[in-house]
Amino acid sequence: MTEFASLDGKIALVTGGSRGIGAAISRELGRAGARVAVNYRSGKDAADAVAAEVGGIAVAANVGDPADTQALVERVESELGDVDVLVNNAGITRDTLIARMSDEDWDEVIDTNLRGTFNTCRAVSRKMLRRRSGAIVNLTSVVGLHGNPGQANYAASKAGIIGLTKALARELGTRGVRVNAVAPGYISTELTDVLSEELRGVILANTPLGRLGSPEDVAAAVRFLCSDEAAFITGDVLLVDGGLGM
Repeated sequence: MTEFASLDGKIALVTGGSRGIGAAISRELGRAGARVAVNYRSGKDAADAVAAEVGGIAVAANVGDPADTQALVERVESELGDVDVLVNNAGITRDTLIARMSDEDWDEVIDTNLRGTFNTCRAVSRKMLRRRSGAIVNLTSVVGLHGNPGQANYAASKAGIIGLTKALARELGTRGVRVNAVAPGYISTELTDVLSEELRGVILANTPLGRLGSPEDVAAAVRFLCSDEAAFITGDVLLVDGGLGM
């Protein structure tokens, strides 16, 4: 019997794939049978460890830089083969109220989160179009749907990813390339570990399932959207948030 949501024989590239949600995605795609390229910007040891675990490769690149991104994709193609699955997970935060937000705070978040997603989509799309197949999953956030005080830059970048996802779904769909987004809610990672007990309580009170999500919850949704079981799904934004965003 064929395993559900199998990615056997596929080549997958996961940006920001060395820790947190990205590491969980890399592991899940590896378990699904994909050969995984784990992209990272810093933290070589962590990236090497995840790559070794999934039998893939670790590749350093700043996806916010177009030339670096093109070199990343060419390296993956030369070592593993053409990219069948792209997961855009790389992202940063620079939280502060807009009255205090510097140009650098804005530019760094937009460049990494939104421009980085654009750069990688552009770099892999040409060959996907020629092959008339491919799956792209972009990580957005419930913050991109509903906003959050002190995160104007992050919210704008994640909302932009939703628009980019839908535009590319229409643009690439005629050639069999699917583009979807996953919008995590509050996930138990290093970023949420610093939340105050008061704020954590507010979040849980507004989450019907009554808990924070795990990186593995997000990774399972990404795996499904990358697989042939999702062959008729494109342009969608799948919330993985325990019902918080309803």
